[in-house]
Amino acid sequence: MPSVLSAALGVDALVAALVQALLTVSGVPVAVPDESARPPARAAARSVDGTQPLPATGFGSVPPRWLGTRVLPEDPRTGYGRVLPTPSVMRHRRWTLPDDVRPLPGRGYASEVVAPAPRRVVRRSTWRPGCPVAATDLAWVRLAFWGFDGRRHTGELLVHRAVAHDVAQVFGVLYRARFPQEQVGIVGSYDPDAPSTGDGNGTGAFVCRSSTGASYFSQHAYGLAIDLNSFQNPYAKGDVVLPELASSYLARARVRSGMVTADGPVVRAFARIGWEWGGAWRYSKDYMHFSRNGR
Repeated sequence: MPSVLSAALGVDALVAALVQALLTVSGVPVAVPDESARPPARAAARSVDGTQPLPATGFGSVPPRWLGTRVLPEDPRTGYGRVLPTPSVMRHRRWTLPDDVRPLPGRGYASEVVAPAPRRVVRRSTWRPGCPVAATDLAWVRLAFWGFDGRRHTGELLVHRAVAHDVAQVFGVLYRARFPQEQVGIVGSYDPDAPSTGDGNGTGAFVCRSSTGASYFSQHAYGLAIDLNSFQNPYAKGDVVLPELASSYLARARVRSGMVTADGPVVRAFARIGWEWGGAWRYSKDYMHFSRNGR
């Protein structure tokens, strides 16, 4: 789970902070309302395909302090965390976490592919001897992406070197469509038995793990799959919802920022390079998932 830092204050919060400082100096105590406790504000204009062309402000634009810290009780039927109602602050989740890599130069879309990926980068990932892909077959892709805050950000992915340039091309399309993402990064650890907080989000590619609910390797373990905005685009099969607090986003007709839609720019961009979408699967729905072989 990525660490959470404070998001930029909105205008209202800044004004409130200045008022509080002035009154404190004068000896008059004042209570400033918590930004995260405010009622929902009017959302910024967005298109029906889930893109967010304007900066998001108001309720849902600042991560709660408890993000990533509240462990869910285990559901004995599934072995995952118990599926609970989506917290109100996450029903229109639209904050952006700090970048983990230095920004790429320029103002528009940019990407950089390094193949094979540097050893120092692979060491930050879940790769280990026994994974179904050699470390030398992985490529390090740094790329620009559009955040929910309406700003240019830089992220990084590990993918199979055979698809690295195609992936960079897809993210160029998403950037120009201003499709927002919370964070794009390399997954640094994976423990299927670790307790879940059910509130993770982000975009990632290589993870040396089995497929969900199976014993064979996932396409992620080959660097041939990408998960995009996992909270806004959850996995669902039977009683299982992953992340466990994202059930509000199973209502796919209610399109919100960062959601992948069947007729939107994300599916079209991946289709151009021959990748398929897990949201079209028959027996389960993996709305975050894209892979080269459709699995």
